[in-house]
Amino acid sequence: MRIKNVKVFDTDYQFKDGEIGILGERIAADAPEDEVFDGKGCYAIPGLMDIHFHGCVGHDFCDGTEEAIQALADYELSCGVTSITPATMTLDEETLTRVCRAAAAHKNEKGAELVGINMEGPFISKEKKGAQNEAFVHRPDADMFHRLNQASGGIIRQVALAPEEEGAMEFIRQVKGDTVVSVAHTTADYDTAMAAFQEGASHVTHLYNAMPPYSHRAPGVIGAASDHPEVYVELICDGVHIHPAAIRTTFKIFTDERICLISDSMEATGMKDGEYALGGQAVFKKGNRATLKDGTIAGSATNLMDCVRVAVKEMGIPLESAVRCATANPAKSIGLFEKYGSLEDGKYANVVLLDENLEIQAIFLKGKLVER
Repeated sequence: MRIKNVKVFDTDYQFKDGEIGILGERIAADAPEDEVFDGKGCYAIPGLMDIHFHGCVGHDFCDGTEEAIQALADYELSCGVTSITPATMTLDEETLTRVCRAAAAHKNEKGAELVGINMEGPFISKEKKGAQNEAFVHRPDADMFHRLNQASGGIIRQVALAPEEEGAMEFIRQVKGDTVVSVAHTTADYDTAMAAFQEGASHVTHLYNAMPPYSHRAPGVIGAASDHPEVYVELICDGVHIHPAAIRTTFKIFTDERICLISDSMEATGMKDGEYALGGQAVFKKGNRATLKDGTIAGSATNLMDCVRVAVKEMGIPLESAVRCATANPAKSIGLFEKYGSLEDGKYANVVLLDENLEIQAIFLKGKLVER
């Protein structure tokens, strides 16, 4: 198959007029013209990868059921997100074990491909718990992590950690060979965050949120991440979590080489306004804002493709940068760029066609056109 008449998001992260060859499940420049799909001048981008979201359409990953995982996968694919690493919450080990086992059992027969788990909690700070449940906050425990990773079939791609907590540095040393350690829900100062990065942490969860703010005398996690060139940072561009000026400033500081756009969406995403749940706590959705009863922001109610649109249309981020930060960078940050995140020969043929208004015109999942 060949997808013709498209603006291809090339390996230099620019759009170029061209076509895409697909042979079986993979991108192949020399694919035969046995079938031609007319892209009608659309942008052809890699399928998005959301490495941090909790739920959508009335389901949460921590429901720990096949029904929930499939609902998440179906909705995400319909939004042009072809690969997902849904996130857990701060819960007890028994519940997290059940969630991990459900993920391990999922077959990826349809919908977005579940390529891993983002373990957000319980190794966090109570002072910066955000919408996490304080009752289940746990000291950093490598043995607990390894038990959960074993239950998942070894697919925990990322684990959140407050590096100021007792035992955190030893935790990093013990798990960094098995997963990505992400600084998150933390009161850490600059020196503590830098120590964590030097030990092997390489990621920051939802930058600015659930951490001390950046200031000229106390740059904190944000300043430390900026000073460490191998650290990726997550950014929620839903128009609620971070002011547009702060988004633009972040792109100037970190550039589009180190930012990963995420949705951090919860079960109210794709649903009408009303009361929902996150980690066992009541959440109230109004428009694209989701909050706890006390007004604390509780994840987002926006999918990743809509975050890309907001970044481009409302925040002034170039389309090329937004696409890179929602495709290649997430795949690189969790070690999956060999198969995902770009339209290079040999990678999975996950392709999304967008018109000039960034509306989806077609989705290909591993070479097959998705019925929408």
